[in-house]
Amino acid sequence: MTISVIIPALNEAESIGTVVRAMPWNEIAECIVVDNGSTDGTAEVARGAGARVIVASRGYGAAMSTGVKAAVGEVLVFVDGDGADPVEAMAQIMGPVVSGEVDLVLASRIMGRREKGSMQASQVFAGHLIGWMVRVLYGFQYTDMCAFRAIKRETMEQMQMREMTFGWNLEMQIKAVKMGLRIKEVPVDYRNRIGGESKVSGNLSASVKAAWRILGVFWRVRG
Repeated sequence: MTISVIIPALNEAESIGTVVRAMPWNEIAECIVVDNGSTDGTAEVARGAGARVIVASRGYGAAMSTGVKAAVGEVLVFVDGDGADPVEAMAQIMGPVVSGEVDLVLASRIMGRREKGSMQASQVFAGHLIGWMVRVLYGFQYTDMCAFRAIKRETMEQMQMREMTFGWNLEMQIKAVKMGLRIKEVPVDYRNRIGGESKVSGNLSASVKAAWRILGVFWRVRG
């Protein structure tokens, strides 16, 4: 199966080159960096490292959706561009989807080892809270909402994703359970970002906004 790696990026010039160069190029068809409003030269750095760069409107979900539409792969792998996700673990993430063992693989930072300072307590709590809420309503226990994940394109298209902000990952996870997909979480080690500021956890204001959006997504798609 052909594999496309999709990386949403907003002002990740300090890290994106390292992330793109670390890709398992002999195993993937392409690496797409979706630049959605960077002002620090992220696109140029990504292109220089070997990525195909496309542009999307602002919003995490908007970047992911644009990447999906542009990708050529039968299997889609999503990973953040800040260098915190262990790209070297990509075979563990995409392998079970490629082999047909499962429909969706999610990296779990909670199940793996986390470098000190890589995740705030609020992020860990949010993972447990969402996991508990999904288990109560649907009987499936998630441990995390990490961006690092893999899914077949045809399955992705069936989900008809609508969230254009930070709720995109959660929408996918809830819909996966509702669709009865075979889901697997894989422990991964999580590092501190190489540079820049997290769009979700780097400051209090962004964290509060993201939390409200995520809760809003939960109630919109929970039915």
